[in-house]
Amino acid sequence: MAAGLCATAGLVTIAVLQQPLKRQPIAERPGLLIKPEMLDWLQQAVDGPTEENAKTPAPPVNKTWDSPLLKSCPVVDPGLQQRLVAMPLQLSRINAAPTNYGERVHLDAQGQRIDPTPAVIVLHETVYSLGSAINTFTTPHPNDADQASYHTLVGQKGEIVQVVDPSKRAYGAGHSAFDGRWVFTSKHFSGSLNNFALHVSLETPPDGATSAQKHSGYTPAQYDALSRVLADWMVRYKIEPHAITTHRHVDLGNARSDPRSFDWQQLQTRLTALGLVC
Repeated sequence: MAAGLCATAGLVTIAVLQQPLKRQPIAERPGLLIKPEMLDWLQQAVDGPTEENAKTPAPPVNKTWDSPLLKSCPVVDPGLQQRLVAMPLQLSRINAAPTNYGERVHLDAQGQRIDPTPAVIVLHETVYSLGSAINTFTTPHPNDADQASYHTLVGQKGEIVQVVDPSKRAYGAGHSAFDGRWVFTSKHFSGSLNNFALHVSLETPPDGATSAQKHSGYTPAQYDALSRVLADWMVRYKIEPHAITTHRHVDLGNARSDPRSFDWQQLQTRLTALGLVC
C-alpha cells in the first residue's frame, strides 16, 4: 500500500512538472515594493521580449548636430588656463524630491539590454531664478507631466548646485533624441535620451523671465563654472566635445529653445584652455 502511494505520488509529481509553468505577474507578487514606472520593463526582463515588442522604434529623423565647439581652435590663453586649472570644483548639494528623478535602467520597455552610461551632455537654462529652480526640484510632483530636474545648476555668480547625482536619471528632456538614439523606459512614455544623458542648467538673467528669444546672456563666472562641471563629466565618462548639445537641439516636440543667448565661443575658449577641445 505504501509503495502504491509512493508510486502514485511520483506520477502526480511528474504530471505537475510536465505542465507549463505559469508566471505570476510581477505586480501581483507579494512582498515586492516596486515603483509603477519600473514594472513594465521588469516584467519584460522576466518574460523576455515578444514578437510584438522585440524592437525599439527608431527615433524620427532629426537634424545633424554640428558642434560649435569644433568649428575652430582658439589660441590658448595662459592666464585663463592657469586660473581654470586652479579653480576647485565646489559643489553645493541638495536633494531633489524622489518623484523628480529615477534610476538609470539597464533594460528598456521592450526588455532589451541598454547601456545607461552617460554619453551626452545637454545644456539648459532655468528661465527663472536659481532659487525658483531649486524650489521646483525639491517639491514632490506626483503627476508625471510636472516632474523635472537637472543634474546640476550653475548660478549667475558661478555657484554650482548638484540637484541629482550623475549616477541617477534626471528628467531634463521629455520627447527627445540625440544622434539617432533614444530609450523607451516605459511603454507609457515616448522615447527620451534621459537614460544616457547628463543635464546642466544655467541660471537665466532677470531679463530672461519672458518668452522672448533672447536675453542679456550669462556671466563670465557662469562660463567658468560650467567649463569645470563639463570638464569633470567629460573626463569621468569619456564624453567627446561633439556630445555637448542643447535642449533646443534634442527636443523632438519643438517646444524648447534653451539655452537662449548662449555664447559657444566663451565655452570653447575655456574647454580649449583645459585641454578638452582641439
